Amino acid sequence: MSRVSHRIDRIDTTFDNPNLAPDAGLILAGTLMARLGLEALINAWVRTGSARPGRKVLTIVSAMLAGATHIDHVDLLRAGATAEVLPHRVMAPSTIGTFLRLDAVLSRALARAWRLGAGPAAGESVVVDLDSTICEVHGKKKQGAAYGYTRKLGYHPLLATLAASSEIIMCRMRKGSANTARGVARFVDELVAVLARAGADTGQLTVRADSGFWSWKLVDRLNAHGARWSITVRNIPAIHAAISRIPEGAWVAIGYTDSGQAQVASTTYTTGRGRKQRTVRLVIRRTRLTDPAQRALWPNWRYHSFITNINTDVVSVDAFHRQHATVELNIRDLKEGTGAEHCPSGHYGANAAWLGCAVLAHNVGIWTHRLGNCGDSPVTGRTRRRRFFALCATLVNRSGRLTLRFCTDWPWAHQFTAILGTLRALPVVAFDTG
Repeated sequence: MSRVSHRIDRIDTTFDNPNLAPDAGLILAGTLMARLGLEALINAWVRTGSARPGRKVLTIVSAMLAGATHIDHVDLLRAGATAEVLPHRVMAPSTIGTFLRLDAVLSRALARAWRLGAGPAAGESVVVDLDSTICEVHGKKKQGAAYGYTRKLGYHPLLATLAASSEIIMCRMRKGSANTARGVARFVDELVAVLARAGADTGQLTVRADSGFWSWKLVDRLNAHGARWSITVRNIPAIHAAISRIPEGAWVAIGYTDSGQAQVASTTYTTGRGRKQRTVRLVIRRTRLTDPAQRALWPNWRYHSFITNINTDVVSVDAFHRQHATVELNIRDLKEGTGAEHCPSGHYGANAAWLGCAVLAHNVGIWTHRLGNCGDSPVTGRTRRRRFFALCATLVNRSGRLTLRFCTDWPWAHQFTAILGTLRALPVVAFDTG
């Protein structure tokens, strides 16, 4: 018979400490929200039919930073003294309601954060990655949810992320059955306007996208804005014909796995006739296995192609385009880090607002890290939540000074204190609402 420790059975439990703050680390994000004036900004732009929507939006955003994935999780902020570390009133889940488009708030919050120093330097090149994702849902009562090319029931939002910092520059909720490229031309027009408002219109804009966005309509819109572009293309017969004309001596070997081989080359791809004829640069990377046993099964090269108007050498432009894959990490962080993997409402508009709140929470987390001059490399939203936001503390009064008492020997205590001091030193600027 195994022994049972009676020590643990002698520990009583009670939920009666009103000064305990389960997510006291939100004081970091709350300090930045106050410096950015987010509540007033939201009140100025969001119309819901109810008064002061800013506190409702920021309640969701704060809850997402602490790990909320459902509306009911908002009640976490109402436990103990957590509300004391936030610059806004914490609203109950039943009062959250439905919000109209948050696009104006997201773009102006981006501009404010960049003016405080979170954005690219003046004249610095800006690289934006376009992509879409599937927000899967369950049940038949989700308005706008449908089966798309993945054969999963859900929504199909469009996203633009900043490659240098993983910020979500823009988002657009779409029905689950929407084609990947649906609305992308208009989306690019608005993206350019958002970057201009944020102050990034002085540097060169480059947009990367996968084959789902390949269309001459998108290329024309990017050219009209003077942007550089790099877009994956499908291996249609015309592309294969262009590849077949490349001489063997033109292929350049690049680094690859030990059991494989990779080469790159570039040529031109011409399509259309007469006035509609156009010629663009086509860059191709081909790979194959070199292990004898595997090569016997798959002896042929596999080709990966993209078109671009970037004129650097073929090795550099291929490496640059392959970095587009990091957008998947940003989308994963948006879902796992701030709750965008779940759309809680049965109404399409409410779920679009939920996505907007998730994007704002994602960006606030990144801005807290960057504006706090955090010395280590960029981390995910989940890591920020574990190290800084979801920290338990007791709110005490020391000679008239409120103090949050965290646990001893916290591994990131020095970093937390440094970030808070840096954020508090930021100016509270009265930005306009235009």
